[in-house]
Amino acid sequence: MILPATRLSASATSLALRGFNRTRCQRLILLHPPPMARSASASRTLSALSVATSTAPSPIYSEPSAPLEPWTDIPEPDLATLGQTTRLNLFSSINSALSTALETDPTAVLFGEDVAFGGVFRCSNELREKFGPDRVFNTPLSECGIVGFAAGYAAQGGAAVAEVQFADYIFPAMDQLVNEVAKFRYRSGGQWNVGGLTVRAPCGAVGHGGHYHSQSPEGYLAHTPGLVVVVPRGPRVAKGLLLRSIRCEDPVVFLEPKALYRAAVEDVPDADYEIPLGKAEVMRSGTDITLVGWGGQLRVLDKACERAATELGLSCELIDLRTILPWDVEAITQSVMKTGKLIVSHEAPVTCGFGAEVVATVQRECFFALEAPVERVCGYDTPFPLAFEKYYVPDELKLIEAMKRIMDNSG
Repeated sequence: MILPATRLSASATSLALRGFNRTRCQRLILLHPPPMARSASASRTLSALSVATSTAPSPIYSEPSAPLEPWTDIPEPDLATLGQTTRLNLFSSINSALSTALETDPTAVLFGEDVAFGGVFRCSNELREKFGPDRVFNTPLSECGIVGFAAGYAAQGGAAVAEVQFADYIFPAMDQLVNEVAKFRYRSGGQWNVGGLTVRAPCGAVGHGGHYHSQSPEGYLAHTPGLVVVVPRGPRVAKGLLLRSIRCEDPVVFLEPKALYRAAVEDVPDADYEIPLGKAEVMRSGTDITLVGWGGQLRVLDKACERAATELGLSCELIDLRTILPWDVEAITQSVMKTGKLIVSHEAPVTCGFGAEVVATVQRECFFALEAPVERVCGYDTPFPLAFEKYYVPDELKLIEAMKRIMDNSG
């Protein structure tokens, strides 16, 4: 939504939630006014607003004039052609993406708990020094306030990148995400949106996080139409996915596997590039079993594929979903139609985990091609345990056992 200058002060006041600096809110909107051409739909939005304010209100919902088109995004880039690369770990790759976003979009701001100091995982290291305190700043310890502030700023046309320090603490912000952010465009009949909003949050097991610093909430978030949910597996794809998340016209929750912040190291292009959302990637081609995962679990799945090839003589096709919502149904079903067998694996508890959605869709779309019941290798239905984390997480041994079962059942 693009507001006239006379309403900026009032808007800043409405954004100044308890604990936030009202002067900063005013400065943010005045320093970074909503760009008139931020998106291809800006002119259409202005036209719709002028009509809406000069005529009787239109109904919130009306029947679409044509069938809804399937999700489409930008083409997949050829990373090998992007020139010079630098060897980066995951947190450095995230830092590079954030720096690029702030440099290329004058409306972009980055904020969260300890973000100005570099963040607890150093993802925003030195960005405050580079872009100034009006664009990179700390917030109070209020996840609801952080996401609410981000929604208000994005509603003005800016790019808001909010950090929730641990994904486990995204739950106090669920009211803002589910009832405000996700429904903002729908409830206005397409007149307004918060598409410039991206919420970053470290997720998953880390070896010593216990039940308050180890959870994977993608299943909760994927139950919310209007959100895009992204989980990268490593530095190279993380940079491209984060830049696309910040620049796309939908609100995105970007979950970063914190165990990989320093463990995953790859050659990352120095160039500015984007990887499409809603598009899976085949990491390893195979003919016997399809394995599907996302985020940090891909490391475990890749090791299991290597072991299965050596010990069981199996050719495994490994697919990184990359985007949880919307997810690439076509890529998964095409693979299962070829292999006839499927294993889905994730760290989150098995009951109502996102793997259940993948399984339900595959059995509907590929029922007559399936040669054995689909297997899920996931976390247990317990709070995440500190002392027993190594027993809780789905490791390569559990995956090998699932492969043995699925091959036995297909005989």
